[in-house]
Amino acid sequence: MTFAALGLPPELLAALAKQWITEPTPIQRAALPVLLAGRDAYLSAPTGTGKTLAYLLPLFSRIAREEAATQVVIVAPTHELAIQIQRQCGELAVNAGWPIRSVLLVGGTSIERQLEKLKQKPQVVIGTLGRIHELLDLGKLKAKSLRGIVIDEADRMWIPENMPALRALLAAAPAGRQLVFASATPLPADAGAFAAASPDMVRVQAGATPVNENIEHFYLVGEERDKPELLRKALHALRPERAMVFVQKNERAEDVAARLEHHRVAAVALHAAGDKFSRKRAMDDFRAGRVRVMIASDMAARGLDIPGVTHVFNLDVPAQSMAYLHRVGRSARAGASGQAVTLVTPDESRWIRRYEEELGIRLQPMRLREGRMIPATDAPLRR
Repeated sequence: MTFAALGLPPELLAALAKQWITEPTPIQRAALPVLLAGRDAYLSAPTGTGKTLAYLLPLFSRIAREEAATQVVIVAPTHELAIQIQRQCGELAVNAGWPIRSVLLVGGTSIERQLEKLKQKPQVVIGTLGRIHELLDLGKLKAKSLRGIVIDEADRMWIPENMPALRALLAAAPAGRQLVFASATPLPADAGAFAAASPDMVRVQAGATPVNENIEHFYLVGEERDKPELLRKALHALRPERAMVFVQKNERAEDVAARLEHHRVAAVALHAAGDKFSRKRAMDDFRAGRVRVMIASDMAARGLDIPGVTHVFNLDVPAQSMAYLHRVGRSARAGASGQAVTLVTPDESRWIRRYEEELGIRLQPMRLREGRMIPATDAPLRR
């Protein structure tokens, strides 16, 4: 099925062609008819399969372009994901030749500048929940003309501590607004909170498994104190074109990046404690290929679409299988292949079994020898 057959207007078809996007992905084929009809929906599909366009295309189609008012609000969990979505909105508008304006509202930046942009009455607002709630509460963000609200990374956003701000946003919007949730994980069995917000919500799922089948999964065993050196050797052995290394603490990201730089491995750190400018510089350097290794805390694991990431390393073991899923999903985007390498201590090796059982994958034990990473059939694994 083509985008044209799905009912998109010619201008958006032309915009997609300019981005060399010619065939809809499974989630786009499933979501577009539902969202174009104005239905509320929960979209779930593996990472890197085009969920952002799956909701942007129908929402753009339904915007009244001649109306100078905010009609769509998209909420994202991180600055980086919000910036990425806003960039895609800008490209769609320019390539379609449509006068659709979008504005980015995130914390840690000048609220005065954002207020000036809101005075231009953009049709689309993308931002983080805290800043959106703040401006809504001040009466500076107008919700009376909202046609659509998107909660991206819904499994992370739709949590108890966020509910007052999310309920305030929904309450401020007209009763007929469209509500879209997007996530790499399926709608949970206990979905009472989602159903309360949208009793007639349609579940739209694509992909038999949430794990990208183009990713190979490996693990290395070593002592905790040896993990940074083990990482350095693994990077040397695999020579990734572009790699993301995940850690749990902000200071750990800075420390590991500094250690790699000491060994002449160009690396940057991306974490929640960084200011707006350092985070933007890190993202720009990594995207442009000026550095090939990014050390990131889990905030970067959600939703980021960075082309060309060939490898993901878990220096610190993710405590949940879903966290593993989101981390490794930064590689093998848009049909490419990738590798995920998890570094575990002998005590942490029990997590390998959990990932395998809960995600339906197989992690192969490996070892480093003479500058190469080779299978290690005798690697310890707790059962």
